[in-house]
Formats: sequence, C-alpha cells, structure tokens
Amino acid sequence: RGRDLSGKIEEGLGPDGLGIISISGVPDFPALRRTLLHLAPKVANLPEDVKKELEDPDSRYNFGWSHGKEKLESGKLDTFKGSYYANPILDVPTADDVLVSRYPSYCRPNIWPADHLPELEIAFKALGKLMLEVGLMLARHCDLYVMQHGVEPYDGESLEQTISRSRCHKGRLLYYFPRQFSTQKEDGDSVSSWCGWHTDHGSLTGLTCGLFMKNSVEVPCPDSAAGLYIRTRDDRVVKVTFGEDELAYQIGETTEILSRGRLCATPHCVQ
Repeated sequence: RGRDLSGKIEEGLGPDGLGIISISGVPDFPALRRTLLHLAPKVANLPEDVKKELEDPDSRYNFGWSHGKEKLESGKLDTFKGSYYANPILDVPTADDVLVSRYPSYCRPNIWPADHLPELEIAFKALGKLMLEVGLMLARHCDLYVMQHGVEPYDGESLEQTISRSRCHKGRLLYYFPRQFSTQKEDGDSVSSWCGWHTDHGSLTGLTCGLFMKNSVEVPCPDSAAGLYIRTRDDRVVKVTFGEDELAYQIGETTEILSRGRLCATPHCVQ
C-alpha cells in the first residue's frame, strides 16, 4: 500500500493506456478462481425448470440466471452465453422498497440455488469478496495518481470511498456454451462475435481470465484468437492477455467522468 504506483496506473489506466491493469501474487486467488469457474457448467446444466426458478425478470434478469435475454450487436438474442448475477457482498442491499423499485437491477436481493448447487453461493462470495478487497487497494492508488494531477475527490469522495461504501456490487459468472449446443449461428468474421463492443458504465470491473473445459477436463485455450479485445484511443484493436493467476481491472465510465478523464474507460469486446 505504501509504494508509489502512479507510473503503472498511468501506463495502464491513463489517457494513453488500454484502460486495464493486471495484478499478480494475490493470495488464495488461483484456487478461488478455479473453484468458481468449474461451477459455471454445472449452473448451465441444471434442469431447465430449476434455472427458470433462478431467473429474476423484475431485475431485468440482472440477478440470478440469465440466458437468451440480452441482444447481440446484430439485434439477435444472445444464446452463446449464460450468466449468473449476484451481489457478492450483500444478499439484501437495501430494505427500502422505493430504491428497490427504482433500481431493480442493483437493489433486488440475491437468488441462490441452495437446494441444487449450494456450493455456488460459497464460491461466488469468496472470490467476489477477494476481488473487492484487491480492487479497493487499486482504487487507493488510482486516487493518489489522480490527486497528483490536481483532481480533487468528486463531492469530497474518492474512488476508494465510493467503492467501499457502495451496497450494490455486481458479480457475473459467465458460461460460454459449446458451439454445437448454441441455437444461433456465430458471426465468425466479427471480432465481437461472442460479446459486442461496449464500455463498462460502473466504477471498476474486476476480471479473471477464462477457463476452458472439454469433457469436464480443463484444457488450454483451443483458439489463439479467442479472448478480450480493446479499442484504443487511436482506433487500434488490441488483444489483451493476462495469466490465470492474475486479476485484471478495467476502468468504467463513472470513474472516467469523476477523474476528469485522468483515468480512462475503453471500449472492449470478446471473441
């Protein structure tokens, strides 16, 4: 915590950076990552009636199980991937019905498959809490970097304080279905064929690298072109790689605005 990492922050997250930075040497992270990601296919393969019970249409499918509810750039419903959404810190972010009604995508309670896959809740929360803890340390260094450039905390609140005081953290466990089981044709010519171009709207997004499986066995990535792509300020498209033992964090639009552009969010997609 005491080191000056402003150079690293500027290189990765500043105006000329890719808007992403990776962190290695995080205790317990490799095991927690593997435990949770191995549960993704188990969630996706739960009985259809069980997955239906785990959906939350009132949150616009932003809690619990979501599959085929989002749209791709083409306008088609996305059946390539399934998502499990939850708040890894608070099961019930607020008891204020007005807030729940106004912000259902963030304020509704978690849904867990307690009777069918109870280990999901444990693994999801364990990894999510660790990613938050590391994210808070990164946010502290981001604040120091921004203040070095004369930008004062917005409304007196730093990025670290904003994240630590939030009750609406959002975790997303993604599962990409095997091609032969997808109900739609893949646009093989598009770099954004699996997740369209977008910029995160929040403060800070934590990422793990993907885990590939075949016949329930972990395998190396079968396609060198697969992965995360970022569009730079000078309109280049760059493939980003980081190790399975590294945590990566991307800047969101909220932080770009509050930092007066000293920290920059970048458009990205998944192929």
